Amino acid sequence: MSRPTGRVLTLLELLQSGGTRTIAELAERLGVDGRTVRRYVDHLIDLDVPVEAVRGRYGGYRLGPGHRLPPLMLGEDEAVAVLLGLVAGRRTGLTTATATAGETAAAKIRRVLPRPLAARVDAVLESLAFTEPAGEFAAPDAGILLTLADAVRHRRPVAIRYTDREGRRGDRTLHPQGVVAHAGRWYVTGRDPGIGEDRTFRLDRVADARLLPGSFEAIEGPDPARRVLSGFATAPYRHEVTLRIRGTAEQIRTRLPASVASVTALPGTGSPSPAPEPADAREPDRSEASEASEASDGPPWLRVEVRAERLDWLPPVLAALDLPFVVERPDELRELVVALADRFARRARRS
Repeated sequence: MSRPTGRVLTLLELLQSGGTRTIAELAERLGVDGRTVRRYVDHLIDLDVPVEAVRGRYGGYRLGPGHRLPPLMLGEDEAVAVLLGLVAGRRTGLTTATATAGETAAAKIRRVLPRPLAARVDAVLESLAFTEPAGEFAAPDAGILLTLADAVRHRRPVAIRYTDREGRRGDRTLHPQGVVAHAGRWYVTGRDPGIGEDRTFRLDRVADARLLPGSFEAIEGPDPARRVLSGFATAPYRHEVTLRIRGTAEQIRTRLPASVASVTALPGTGSPSPAPEPADAREPDRSEASEASEASDGPPWLRVEVRAERLDWLPPVLAALDLPFVVERPDELRELVVALADRFARRARRS
């Protein structure tokens, strides 16, 4: 690479670092005079790089928005960070519907890395392992994602075409509050002005998004991430479970996160009244009677509500919590808890 060409690329890298650079600063960094700096800027403009001149005492040059992405100059650390971010994003499902975009971007960066650094990056990628299995997630369309993000920023209502979990298609109007990434999927959450309720939609099920005229006021309440998590916990499922658990919310959240369960306070801190027992329930042993007669001091009883398609995963979770609890409903869960306790007791007695 000739020296003038190298200096032009160095100028581009300096401008891409952000802010306005004075001619004197650029001349010092490049080791040339101001007239040569102006000539290098002209070279960049001829290449369609959007360089803007800033007038005034502290004027100079800055990089402005253009109709296409200019050549991007990355340092070694920056290139590695972007490359690893692309790999992690593809692994966790946080990519757009253009599946090849992340792969081609990673390949371009990998191709231009210096050989010693490329070898070290390859070593990282070859030795990298994930504790979670790779998910098969449907990715959202990049255009829809950008449209919804723009609507959130400028508080613009948006019309979306959505397909629900039952396969039913329909048009919705939304006042979007935020875009949320959770467990490998993208969601948009906001207020449905037609019914006056919060709604959350999966982006990969949105077929079209269009900005509407006007604007809306910010909605008071939880942040978008909390809205999405609470929506998961209150969504309709096959089973509606109500528990009373004696402990702190922090203890309960270690096994039942906000995306799974809602936790609310109960009046008083004493033991709850006994739940109705099925006719064939066994008599409580001494340890259970002792636990039921605990003094009212200590952590309060909290109401925990869970909605789930299956119940078989809940008894092991309650056992792992190791906190006093009462199953209010359904009876099926109470029977599963008793069955698990019996299995544990039989296995513990084996020599």
